Amino acid sequence: MQKHVALDRASAPVSRFTRLRELLQRPDLAFLMEAHSGLSAKIVEEAGFEGIWASGLSMSAALGVRDNNELSWTQVLDMLEYMSDASSLPILVDGDTGYGNFNNFRRFVAKLCDRGIAGVCIEDKIFPKTNSFLGENQPLADIDEFCGKIKAGKDTQSHPDFQIVARVEALIAGRGLEEALKRAHAYADAGADAIVIHSKKSTADEIIEFCREFGDRAPVILIPTKYYRTPTEKLREAGASMIIWANHNLRASIRAMRDTCAALQEHQTLLEVESDVAPLGDVFSLAGSQELEEAEKRYLSATAPRRAIVLAATRGEELGDLTLDRPKCMLPVRGTSLLGRQVEALTRHGVADIRVVVGYKADAVEAPGISLVENAEYQTSGEAQSLSLALGEGDTIVSYGDILYRPFFLAMLEDREEDIVLAVDPRVSGRSGRDAVACTLPFSDDLDPDAETPLLKGFVGEGGDGEWVGLMRASAAGAARLRRTLDEMAGEGSLAGADLGAVLTRMAAAGERIGVVYVTGFWRNVNDLMDLAQARDAV
Repeated sequence: MQKHVALDRASAPVSRFTRLRELLQRPDLAFLMEAHSGLSAKIVEEAGFEGIWASGLSMSAALGVRDNNELSWTQVLDMLEYMSDASSLPILVDGDTGYGNFNNFRRFVAKLCDRGIAGVCIEDKIFPKTNSFLGENQPLADIDEFCGKIKAGKDTQSHPDFQIVARVEALIAGRGLEEALKRAHAYADAGADAIVIHSKKSTADEIIEFCREFGDRAPVILIPTKYYRTPTEKLREAGASMIIWANHNLRASIRAMRDTCAALQEHQTLLEVESDVAPLGDVFSLAGSQELEEAEKRYLSATAPRRAIVLAATRGEELGDLTLDRPKCMLPVRGTSLLGRQVEALTRHGVADIRVVVGYKADAVEAPGISLVENAEYQTSGEAQSLSLALGEGDTIVSYGDILYRPFFLAMLEDREEDIVLAVDPRVSGRSGRDAVACTLPFSDDLDPDAETPLLKGFVGEGGDGEWVGLMRASAAGAARLRRTLDEMAGEGSLAGADLGAVLTRMAAAGERIGVVYVTGFWRNVNDLMDLAQARDAV
């Protein structure tokens, strides 16, 4: 009978309460990472941490208030609920001094258990609390009063594995090791599940001595914010059960926001910062947009996923021996192939379906998450036929396989209202080549949002207003009209030898409004060895 019970428990999902208890009690050192919002909680889980420290300092600072209990416990509960919803990790919350006496604390514990918060840490100081790193000789709570608070919390918790952690501030207050040990033992006797011993010295000597003297009376948690130079292995050898990285997500975000604001204030253009910030697709992904898309497919009418087509069927003879055993889309640029860099940009933008049209050395083409479409006639056909083989329904990005571009180009293409939009570099106007284009308006530095926007007149072979960089976007409607044009050309017998310039010129002449987004730099194509060298220098 006992064997069946054990199997049932093993097969049941382990609660967050139990997972936190197991982290504290296991022989291996555990690590909690600070979070202060639903977004940061998701990032902590994404990074691979096993638990979250919901920092009182960080939550307060995120809302622009001081870490002196200016944030009410009900506001903390609201923030914790978002964090708990956003992540599956167990959360240990910084409960300051318990928000009052034993009665306030036991109500807080009850509400935490209701929301699935796995544990709370309270410190033995006076309400309202003062941050441990501010001032000297901070007053401490009476030991018996604090023990009563711990007992009240343990009597109130509704889950047996809810963890109450007692934070000893004697070293912070300058009371010394003896007082710290006295308090730690008393709190363990009162039912505390673990002890945090805190210090603001730059070395860990007094922390290590405490661990040695306290032994294995209860799990010991360390917060090495000030003694960060101490090797983690030394803290592990001292017998610590858990380490908390207490406020570093918040501090990292402050520096990043300041750098971004300073750059925008100085340069007054997004070009200086766009490549250094997370793409919008990353924000949408962290917010769960993909789950909503899947739900929409399930509960609403079906829609085709966003896709991209990379045209990579040719060898690239100008690159000589480098393309003997692979097409040029697989040439490495700083350790990642041209195709791999495109796939990274597209994936970050939220593209789920990436189709690569291959021909020469097709078996050498590989990258995460792609599907291959073979153009068996790649030696005698052009880009138009390659596109025709892969083009389906829905919003589609089309790219040459031999280009590098900044990911923000994709967002720029989507900002235009036309159903087909091309990225054009005006710096190379006047150059002869198959991708030279004429537009209805030349490039201008005019930032007026109401100014008229340029459209494609056609591919002109030489001269014109710029060069198409080899990147375009078609909405679902635009992709459908592109499909019709390709089919018409196939019926006429003109598709096989056509490049994309011929297709787009034909559509523009027929009245299709094809938008042009001017991009000045931040891209390269790779046609020869000089191009490849410049691409490697630019990355």
